Amino acid sequence: MPVLGNILVIDDDESIRLGCAQALTQEGYRVQPAEDGATGLRLAAEESFDLVLLDLKMPGISGIQVLEKLKEDSPDTVVVVITGYATIESAVEAMRKGAYDYLPKPFTPEMLSTTVKRAMDHRQLAMENMCLRMALREKLGPDNLIGNSPAMVEVAQLIRRVAPTDATVLIVGETGSGKELVARALHRWSHRREKPFVAVDCAALVESLVESELFGHVRGAFTGATETTVGKFEVANKGTVFFDEIGNVSAEIQAKLLRAIQEREIMKVGSSRRIQIDVRIIAATNNDLLSDVQSGAFREDLFYRLSVVPIRLPPLRERRQDIRLLAESFLKGVRTRCNRDVTGFSEEAMRALETYDWPGNVRELENSVERAVVMAESRVIQPDDLFFYGAVHPVPADHPKEGRLSQVENQEILGALNQFNWQMAKVADYLGINRKTLREKIRKYGISRP
Repeated sequence: MPVLGNILVIDDDESIRLGCAQALTQEGYRVQPAEDGATGLRLAAEESFDLVLLDLKMPGISGIQVLEKLKEDSPDTVVVVITGYATIESAVEAMRKGAYDYLPKPFTPEMLSTTVKRAMDHRQLAMENMCLRMALREKLGPDNLIGNSPAMVEVAQLIRRVAPTDATVLIVGETGSGKELVARALHRWSHRREKPFVAVDCAALVESLVESELFGHVRGAFTGATETTVGKFEVANKGTVFFDEIGNVSAEIQAKLLRAIQEREIMKVGSSRRIQIDVRIIAATNNDLLSDVQSGAFREDLFYRLSVVPIRLPPLRERRQDIRLLAESFLKGVRTRCNRDVTGFSEEAMRALETYDWPGNVRELENSVERAVVMAESRVIQPDDLFFYGAVHPVPADHPKEGRLSQVENQEILGALNQFNWQMAKVADYLGINRKTLREKIRKYGISRP
């Protein structure tokens, strides 16, 4: 039987501790008893608990003091207080201080079971809401993979075979080729599909905050840590964590990731308490990680932990027969979103799409279709409505060819920077290139922020 949750029972009454442990263990929970507040706090500092059943009236440290300390150190832990009928006002005070519910003495096993289940459901909902808020901050792509080329059929078949397992997957592909869509498909076809999918953009992580972002931190762990936080691993518990561009993490973080994957437990920054995690790991990279291993830039043991099942996602230029399907799919979405009556592509325009090399892959194609829909002067997109980033764009003929290309790149980058107020992630996404290339272009053209 799978463990439904980890519960700590803090009560000086041995009969209450034993009764709770017996009833809840039979239902599938793991139960730890503590005979007083000090013991309970020590256990809570050493291990993560989903729920604490806490007696309010105990010798030594009071239940209210224990509650305050628990909510300070682990705000995501749900606390249900146990109280006698004569001290209901204490239960009300406890709920003001963060307790979820109270259980009046004497209580039956049925009352205990109902209260615990309600509290565990509340915690699960809170964690799912946190995951949803994280997801809403990210740009989500279409919820399915498009393509009938042999290469994409092979990818789809591999996804179907691997998804139902808990095997760790490494997705390899160029920037913009749709690696996150493959990761989401793996999650969607897995037994974890009802649980959180948490994406971590390793290229966007700030080095000094990476550990806190992944594992969370306790209040006071570092300057500015004013409250205890939950990291990506905890949010994704029972679900999937997707590490995008895993090759960008430092050697120190690689070591911590390896430990988390091997031991299936983490510790918040500034804490020595172990937190058990149950997550599936999916990683993606546009680097040749094997070369990075050989050069010493990436840990060999972590590489083999991540690449249990490698999936290579082909670049768009290797599956040109999918371009028409993709372009038409993007057109349907864009014309609705932009309220434009554009019905399709001329054959000349489609031929231009199918012969271009798409260095930015599917993401660049999507952005090009959106620009074309906005710029089109008729209901059918013509070649003149298309813009290919990095390709020669019509400008006055008296400019030398090399100058035309540089001028167009310069203007396009500058326009995107101004449009998105220099938010580099959004600018790179809009242009269909990665942030490293964007920074190189900015340096090349000497573009500076006003």
